[in-house]
Amino acid sequence: MCRLLLYSAIIMAFFSCKNNQSPQNQSIAEIPVFRIKPSNTVFNNNIVAEIQAVKNVEIRSRIKGYLERIMVDEGKEVRKGQPLFKISSPENTAVFTIAQATLKRAIAEEKAAQLEVDRVEMLVNKKVVTTTEKVLAESKFEIAKAAVAEARASLNNAEAFMNFSTITAPFDGVLNRIPLKIGSLIAEGDLLTSISDNSSIYAYFYLPEAEYLKYLQAKTKGKSVPNEHNVRLKLADGSLYQHVGFVETVASEIEGTTGAIAFRAKFINPDKIIKHGASGTIKLETNMNNVIMIPQKSVLEIQNKNFVFVVDSSNKVKMRSVLLGRRVGQNYLVQDGIVENERIVYEGVQLLREGNEIKPIEKNVKI
Repeated sequence: MCRLLLYSAIIMAFFSCKNNQSPQNQSIAEIPVFRIKPSNTVFNNNIVAEIQAVKNVEIRSRIKGYLERIMVDEGKEVRKGQPLFKISSPENTAVFTIAQATLKRAIAEEKAAQLEVDRVEMLVNKKVVTTTEKVLAESKFEIAKAAVAEARASLNNAEAFMNFSTITAPFDGVLNRIPLKIGSLIAEGDLLTSISDNSSIYAYFYLPEAEYLKYLQAKTKGKSVPNEHNVRLKLADGSLYQHVGFVETVASEIEGTTGAIAFRAKFINPDKIIKHGASGTIKLETNMNNVIMIPQKSVLEIQNKNFVFVVDSSNKVKMRSVLLGRRVGQNYLVQDGIVENERIVYEGVQLLREGNEIKPIEKNVKI
């Protein structure tokens, strides 16, 4: 009996000792944390852009005829007034010749009518004929003068059409393709080529109406807005265009089909690298000062809401809802929910629960 009591006491003491030691030996997880510090950052808003030359016009024929000469080649630079095409138009040549002859005849008839007025006036003064003859002669002279004016207008019109047979460059630029060849029959309005002035280019990009209103409100209140004088352009091959552009103007209307408004940025293009119709991406930089950012890995998303774990003075974690703004790289801007100097769990948030005690390992996180 005494031996049985002794064994029972030993067993009870063993389990009692084990239970007493378990909480003390329970390990506390080491979790990396970081301290919230406001910082300055640059936010890049990347927007697809449509690129156009500052000048780009189609060159079309204004007369009918045959393409007699092509005095330039595709893709070549031309100067304002430089001859490009020569169109042969026998009809216009004939009209011009007839107009010249008509004017000469009208001038001759005008001179004859003037002489008749002078002759009749002399006879009236000698009272050989009545004043009625003078009035009639003067009327014929006025008709002759009108005929001269009409003939001169016809000649000017015919001369203009003759000038249209030689097509010149409207400004300095680069020619596009020439679809027609020498000898082609040309109708009025046919496309001969197009010309682009690529010395500077326009990049058109669109902002949704909501973003545009936020931009206006921020600008009015003096908050951070995109730097309109530091616009960068990423080309189709992914390279960054060497010249910096600026936002030159904003459209006056919002497009009904897309609900967006057009912005126009201008870039110099001295090397003519960028062509009319190219594609690219506008990079709008927004300098943001004294903002709070947290890494993406520190955020726990539950049912479309975002949470972080805040570490209190007793090293226990508390789940807190945060309002996040735009994403900058691998970080989020925090609009509300966190203040300066608070400690936030850096990673491993999926393994934590409300009230867990941790051993914080503070990291110097560069954001």
